[in-house]
Amino acid sequence: MIVTLASLRTRWATLTGSFVALTLGVALLATMGLALASTLDTPGQRPERLAGAPVVVRGPDELRVGDKHRPLANYRGVPAGVAARLAAAVPTVADRSFAVRDGFTGHPWSVARFGGYRLTAGRSPAADGEIVVSGEPALLGSEVQDRRVVGTVEPAGYERAVFFTDAAAARLSPRIDNLVVAADPGPVRALIGAAPGIQVLTGDERRRADPDPDRDAEALMTVNALLGTAGGITMFVSVFVVASTFAFAVAQRRRELGLLRTAGATPGQVGRMVLAEAAVVGVLASAAGCGLGARGAPLLARLLVDERLAPPWFVIGAHRWPFHVAFWTGLLVALAGAVTAAVRAGRVGPLAALREAAVDTGSMPPGRRIAGAVVLATGLGLLIWRVVVEPGEALHRKTYTTQPMLLITAVALLAPLVVRPLVRAVRLPGVTGLLARENAAAGIRRTAAMAAPVLITVALTGSLLGATATITTAKATELRERTRADLIVERPDAATVAKARAVPGATVMTSAQTAVYVLEDGVALVGFPASAVDAGALASVRRLPVVAGSLAELDDSSIVVTDEWARHTVGSRIDVWLGDGTPRTLRIAAVLAAGTGSDGAYVTQANAPGVAPDRLEMTVPEPSLVTGLGLSREQWLAEQAPGTGRPTRVGFLVVLGIALLYTAIALANTLVMATTGRVPEFSALRLAGATRGQLLRLVTVEALLVVGVGAVLGVTVTLLNLAGIWAALGRLSVWSPLVVPWQPLAGAAGACAIIAMTAALATAVRRAR
Repeated sequence: MIVTLASLRTRWATLTGSFVALTLGVALLATMGLALASTLDTPGQRPERLAGAPVVVRGPDELRVGDKHRPLANYRGVPAGVAARLAAAVPTVADRSFAVRDGFTGHPWSVARFGGYRLTAGRSPAADGEIVVSGEPALLGSEVQDRRVVGTVEPAGYERAVFFTDAAAARLSPRIDNLVVAADPGPVRALIGAAPGIQVLTGDERRRADPDPDRDAEALMTVNALLGTAGGITMFVSVFVVASTFAFAVAQRRRELGLLRTAGATPGQVGRMVLAEAAVVGVLASAAGCGLGARGAPLLARLLVDERLAPPWFVIGAHRWPFHVAFWTGLLVALAGAVTAAVRAGRVGPLAALREAAVDTGSMPPGRRIAGAVVLATGLGLLIWRVVVEPGEALHRKTYTTQPMLLITAVALLAPLVVRPLVRAVRLPGVTGLLARENAAAGIRRTAAMAAPVLITVALTGSLLGATATITTAKATELRERTRADLIVERPDAATVAKARAVPGATVMTSAQTAVYVLEDGVALVGFPASAVDAGALASVRRLPVVAGSLAELDDSSIVVTDEWARHTVGSRIDVWLGDGTPRTLRIAAVLAAGTGSDGAYVTQANAPGVAPDRLEMTVPEPSLVTGLGLSREQWLAEQAPGTGRPTRVGFLVVLGIALLYTAIALANTLVMATTGRVPEFSALRLAGATRGQLLRLVTVEALLVVGVGAVLGVTVTLLNLAGIWAALGRLSVWSPLVVPWQPLAGAAGACAIIAMTAALATAVRRAR
């Protein structure tokens, strides 16, 4: 222990990078752990739109098959018989919600008070042509939705509301979505009797009547996924950086360790000394990281709320277990990162103290070769398996976020095998270039250690951004290829549909979003998105990838499915539940390639009762006949262009930020260690006639050369990952260009180059005197 403490005192500068990296890693783990723990004990979503209602009666909104249940895509509302029975016995108010133009939601004025709406100007609507809107009082007297605004209310955060008279709302939306009942829940349940699926909601359960009752739960699930991915990346990069730093530190101390062996130290004593150093650094760094994590967690919660990823009420709770997890994980990471270095340290022989040559020999032990080969084979095997067997899995965010890790690890383990050939392949002009190339080729350990953080940064940048760009491009290509309509109208009303059908020679199809549910193997109730369409026009307005059967066979007794269904044999009959929970047995008329998942099943409109069309598509012999009716194909495709969601963008920023931060630490630390140990070499060059400027240029060129090696390895990993995604898309019948994010890759490599040059020059300026 005395030797260990003395070594730490004299070599503190070389361990600073490991300490900082581990501290930040533990801080991030503690921060994310506290945030994850806080998502588990947060209060449930409170009722909003009908928060002032004493009791809310709601119709069946879930499909239940045995002990399995799924939310229904097409809510049927409160049955008319139940509503009439309750209205005859107790005071009730019928609540209706329906979409109107420009993103507004319509309601009857009588339910406004239950959502906390109060008039801020004007009066309540008294005639069919009058409405109250949520907004500024300046709207009074204006025309909105072809009706006159006679009153305004304070806007609510969950909707843009328009209130009609009760009679007008009933004509626009006959379905009763909820029934507000002014009575105790007991008598209400007695009046309802045995009506199946009818819900009597009180307290916080009244949130089931809100527009998005699971909004907060879904947001917290997104936060969990984001923090879990970022935490995994943090742990991976921490081990990567610490292991690389300790391994290089041992390589730098060969002569020192050789002297210890000459003085009588056993291999076990030397190995235990290295592990003890790691333990001391691990304990101190983990403790410091827990302190930083406690301060960072509230900042993370505020960021998640500001980015609208977490509910507005989300805060960090008081939890202890995340600190225990972060502390002991940090210590284990430090020890795990030092194990290989400790084993290598124990193998240093006494004669190493007499060795003067700086050329690395035996830098690739058999164990590392075997480990690298196994990890590479595993990574490539999983990549090929996903392409051949489960191509849809390759498009999932969790898959293409974690897939690069195995290949990065494999390439890092095998890097010493390719460093020398890569460096020797470079032709640099002048004596400085030649000397830099030979130095990098001779110091394989040094070059591999400095290239490793560059590899991870470039590979993560290219793999993550390239995967999302490739998948987004594929979705856009798929949408373009499958759209044949000349004109598309979103949310058409009855007048627009009639006008479109009156166009001479036009083929018109209306569609509505619904769902179908299947009990697969009797154990899983699976819901598939579906479109209810005009069967006769489907093939004319959409170009679907039919792999079996024919779209012409679609009728009221059949269904078109994708090949991701467990059963998808044309002609077979399958038991399904429609979007409103109605059980049906339908014949499979055709099977489509699943593609990127944007297409689902297709049924006729008879199998989506009560669902209004939300899209109109039509082909016309002369486009001028429908000018102003809707959007042209090109306009609609531009408006519907797929993009990367906010959670994915924020997650990638966090992950890449972590990678770049660790790269800066690892590069700076490794370069400081390497440059500090090259003082005798610098002295020899000065004695041979090299000027101080030439020496600094040599250090700069060598640093850039090493960054270039890491960048080449990172681009290689990127191309392997993106090739797997591109091949998976091909297997899904979506052939689109492979998108390599060259600009972000160049930016990541450039940032690494700046960090490397700064660290190398800062140390060389002091050591080259």
